[in-house]
Amino acid sequence: MRLFQLTIAALFLFPLTACGDAPAESSEAAEGAAPEEYERGPHNGRMLRDDDFALEVTIFEDGVPPEYRVYAYRGNKPVAPRDVDLTIQLKRLDGEVNTFKFAAEQDFLRGDGVVIEPHSFDVTVAAREGGRRHRWEYASYEGRVTFPKQAAEAAGVTTERVGPASLSETIEIIGYVELEPSATSNVGAKFPGRVVSAGPNVGDSVRAGQVLARVESAESMQIYAITAPVSGVIVERRTNVGDVAGSDPIYVIADPNRTRAVFPIFPRDMERVRAGQQIQLGLLEGDRSVTSRLSSFLPGADAATGALLARASLPNRDGFWRPGMRVRGVVTIQSRQVPLAVRTEALQAFRDFTVVFAQVGNTYEVRMLELGTRGPEWTEVLGGIKPGQAYVTKGSYVIKADIEKAGASHDH
Repeated sequence: MRLFQLTIAALFLFPLTACGDAPAESSEAAEGAAPEEYERGPHNGRMLRDDDFALEVTIFEDGVPPEYRVYAYRGNKPVAPRDVDLTIQLKRLDGEVNTFKFAAEQDFLRGDGVVIEPHSFDVTVAAREGGRRHRWEYASYEGRVTFPKQAAEAAGVTTERVGPASLSETIEIIGYVELEPSATSNVGAKFPGRVVSAGPNVGDSVRAGQVLARVESAESMQIYAITAPVSGVIVERRTNVGDVAGSDPIYVIADPNRTRAVFPIFPRDMERVRAGQQIQLGLLEGDRSVTSRLSSFLPGADAATGALLARASLPNRDGFWRPGMRVRGVVTIQSRQVPLAVRTEALQAFRDFTVVFAQVGNTYEVRMLELGTRGPEWTEVLGGIKPGQAYVTKGSYVIKADIEKAGASHDH
């Protein structure tokens, strides 16, 4: 425990920085400013200086996909963008390199591509102006944190690789438990007469052949036994000693293991929910889960709601499920193979994005995802992460918590 506490404490020595939060460096020396104190220019961008020449680097994303816009100065006076030859190279955590060329536009130099999220990379800026060459290197990290392996394991962080998956599209329905109609047996007298003894009470278990009551026949005056035709539980007792048994049942026995789930299917779902589909049955709250299939629909609809009643077998060997209990059903309405998916439990919110956290060595970094169909286990990924990339599946909240503690922001 002591080792874990020391390891977690050590993480705060490596705070996660926002986009553009690391200090700029020339090819010879760093500017010397603290990460959150780098010089900003008139357009709120990062100032890079080399003697009296300077560049102001911004990532512009107001109504357009993120793009580089760079302003040039000499002696703090604007330099015509056509007089500057500029290249910016980004090296990302996974080793990918993005290179941007620039063209003059109005009073700035505009990059020739989209700066893909996350805006987290090591930056190299090379410029040529008036026969002079300039070069800067700096780190601009966003949504990135380093965890020692031992600390990540102690925090329950596990990873998998992004790849294909069988994706199930599901809908949730709420119903109730009832006994199957064939699970109950009505037990009555063979011959009318006076009840001289009655044994089991409601809730008692009985076995097939067990004596339930004895009746004195009104015709023969002989006493005969009434026995249980099946094993089960007494759910109704309708007689006592001295009563006259006639044609009505005096006991009702039910087999508690023979239950089913019943679900009202409302008009909005009738075209998607059909007999034969797989359904996962569970409690409204709790972990118990049973796999079954929708077996049939009652032929008529409810006059008040228009709902059809769908039924599914509910295995109940341990007698857990009781008639009247509420049950949740998750119906798989279709299943398909997708080329790229992540586990749904891995998804987290980051700024305005839904993300997972990619792992490279001991470093974790956000990946902003474009998502397709979301299922209870897998979510389809349309873009934002590479096939085969390791990402956090369990414990992603630990990574997110460290980002929030560091107060990460989207800054350029």
